Amino acid sequence: MEAVAVGSRILPQICLHQNSESSHHHVKSNPSFVNTTKLSVARCSSSSNTKNSVSGGLPLRLPVQRKIIVGRTHCSTGVCTYPVGAFESHSNTDEEKIGVLLLNLGGPDTLNDVQPFLFNLFADPDIIRLPRLFRFLQRPLAQLISVLRAPKSKEGYASIGGGSPLRKITDEQANALKTALEAKEVSADVYVAMRYWHPFTEEAIKRDRITRLVVLPLYPQYSISTTGSSVRVLQEMFRNDAHLSRLPVAIIQSWYQRQGYIRSMADLIEEELQNFSNPEEVMIFFSAHGVPVSYVENAGDPYRDQMEECIFLIMQELKSRGIGNDHTLAYQSRVGPVQWLKPYTDEVLVDLGKQGVKSLLAVPVSFVSEHIETLEEIDMEYRELALESGIVNWGRVPALNCTPSFITDLADAVIEALPSAMAISNSNTTTSDNAENGFVAYAVKMIFGSIFAFLLLLSPKLMSAFKSRVL
Repeated sequence: MEAVAVGSRILPQICLHQNSESSHHHVKSNPSFVNTTKLSVARCSSSSNTKNSVSGGLPLRLPVQRKIIVGRTHCSTGVCTYPVGAFESHSNTDEEKIGVLLLNLGGPDTLNDVQPFLFNLFADPDIIRLPRLFRFLQRPLAQLISVLRAPKSKEGYASIGGGSPLRKITDEQANALKTALEAKEVSADVYVAMRYWHPFTEEAIKRDRITRLVVLPLYPQYSISTTGSSVRVLQEMFRNDAHLSRLPVAIIQSWYQRQGYIRSMADLIEEELQNFSNPEEVMIFFSAHGVPVSYVENAGDPYRDQMEECIFLIMQELKSRGIGNDHTLAYQSRVGPVQWLKPYTDEVLVDLGKQGVKSLLAVPVSFVSEHIETLEEIDMEYRELALESGIVNWGRVPALNCTPSFITDLADAVIEALPSAMAISNSNTTTSDNAENGFVAYAVKMIFGSIFAFLLLLSPKLMSAFKSRVL
């Protein structure tokens, strides 16, 4: 993910009453969508207690101790619904029409889309969290960073075909999910919504007269920078719409503990191991997308704990099949001057080479679709680094994409979650005075932010310092 962190404070709340500003998109949001037909969602059972494990490098701290965050509704193992007080009961309808909304990051379709995509990404206050005093710089700073990063990012996207395949793959997953639900006698419309690029689907949901909605983020583990950010924007949108605020909704916050997901990952790993001449000697190298340490330590993000537990569960499944390879976990895709979760993928690859590891199987564990982090960062950058570091035999587990067992498990998750859907009460109480004040505040932010960006661009020394610290 083209992410950067410039501050250390992240608001963890994702409940309905959170007072965070909506992100304004730099490009027009067409109400395009993936149509598929009706749907549902449910609770996932918690996993059993686990123990400390050290395998092949990184110690996995278990059992997981999850932080309790006041004001946030968080169910780490399945469906998350809002507090009872945030909902009103759903009136009976003559005919129920179920919808499923798949949430994903998004990516530029063409090289010309790279810079506006990056702007949308960096304009998200869950990606760059500025102190309150400097929040007027959010959009000007996003514009500056996106312009400076665009050339390098374009090179990456050009190397994988000139754009991100994420939209195409997510559309295919939506179609596959619709088919899997139909096989279970559940009819549902399945939609795709991207956080930082097209499509945005609120108009389609209203047009199709959906009466019950399951929101399924395509991120196995919860993080405030992925699921949290998407859900925050979705809640703001629903809260301010008279129709959507009454729509019963169930949100699956994370699903990394589901047996179907764990087994699907183990299947792919087991299959790829057979491509090595000596499978038992292969180091299983889990590479997860990183997040700044401040997200975890200051904002209570459960991402690291969930990731480590996820790896433990996958290895337990492999061990039940007689596969006892050494393994390790590292974090990739760090940017900016702040400290990210360690160990870093590039540093661990070098260390493994020094330790004499000759065969390595990379497993992109936090990604369920192929995109730039797998196709360019892992397949090109990290593969080259591994071979230079002394690793001779390299392999990579493909992303789950439309693996049948994975899609079937997502369908089960939707069906299980459906009964928990509850309507969001209409809390749109904005007055004309508030609206006017909001407009004035926005204008002031843009004026001072533009002046700052202009001065930064005019000063070579300031620009050099900014690029070395932030990019």
